Amino acid sequence: MIYSSQAAEMAALLQTAQKMCVAARTAPKGKGVDNIVTAIITAGEKDALADEMDRIAEREGVEFFKRDAENIRKAQVLVLIGTKVGQRGIGYCGFCGFKNCGDQSKKGGRCSFDIMDLGIAVGAAVSAAADDRVDNRIMFSVGKTAIDQKIMDEEVEILYGIPLAAYGKNIFFDRV
Repeated sequence: MIYSSQAAEMAALLQTAQKMCVAARTAPKGKGVDNIVTAIITAGEKDALADEMDRIAEREGVEFFKRDAENIRKAQVLVLIGTKVGQRGIGYCGFCGFKNCGDQSKKGGRCSFDIMDLGIAVGAAVSAAADDRVDNRIMFSVGKTAIDQKIMDEEVEILYGIPLAAYGKNIFFDRV
């Protein structure tokens, strides 16, 4: 059997995306609470997200959404990593800017541990991609659009998109 380079590369990208989701899941979490949520998007769903990013760019006047949308169209696979927001019930912390978890909850804040855990999970995921020599870039714009579109099944409040590509040149490198 002969596998074309395109088929082999796509299979490798999907395998890397799966490894990234596992890396995000197994990354350390504050107090052992796992609020991380991941997804892998390809083909039409990925392009529909890029189309919405273009609409947001026009509506909100954020040109970098348009630039990032073009990267999403060119990428073969897109990984989403986000977090639900909860609390750890720590009486003496204040990392969120509030006195304690009760105060934070009443005033609508976000637990700093969820945000820190997301950063660690995203770092672990892109490290897995780097280990596989897969080009990638962390993008806020993709995550914001995915939240607006309610792409994730769960209540995800903070989300990043990480497009993956395997071309002769890194498409995420030259940015204007």
